[in-house]
Amino acid sequence: MRSEKDKMLAGALYRADCPELVADHRRICAWMERFNATTATPEQRLPLLGEALGHVGQGVVIRPPFHCDYGYNISLGDGVFLNFGCVILDVVAVTIGEGTQIGPGVQILTADHPRDPEQRRQMLEFGRPVRIGRNVWIGGGAIILPGVTIGDDAIIGAGSVVTRDVPAGRIAVGNPARLRP
Repeated sequence: MRSEKDKMLAGALYRADCPELVADHRRICAWMERFNATTATPEQRLPLLGEALGHVGQGVVIRPPFHCDYGYNISLGDGVFLNFGCVILDVVAVTIGEGTQIGPGVQILTADHPRDPEQRRQMLEFGRPVRIGRNVWIGGGAIILPGVTIGDDAIIGAGSVVTRDVPAGRIAVGNPARLRP
């Protein structure tokens, strides 16, 4: 029988209150407390990022405060920049390509919930991966919903809610985000 963590990582329905996932979340909460309290330079923070995140490329900068669910499902390419107050709910993979810049208060969400109320009453949830390409710019306060892919060189306007994939080189703005002509 698969563990709840195995189900989570596979994007299947799972319960987050199992002992293994609770322990993983406690670990990342302790890490976030250390990371968010540090006054170190971005270069000094880089090894700290490597302790918690799945992959951290060279020259990555994350300005605290930063929040995530587990950390180990986050992959950041070289030169990725996350401004103050970013939240990444990483129950499954979140991949951010090199040179991508993410504004303050951005939320990247992979966690989703069943549409069936009985399954929600059972505290079941699931995840859908988010993929963000290279050299993407995401404006402050944007929300990227589960399962979205944003192509290389795309721009997401500040405050946009991205519910669908955004092709490479395109600009998407609004709530819900729509492609500009």
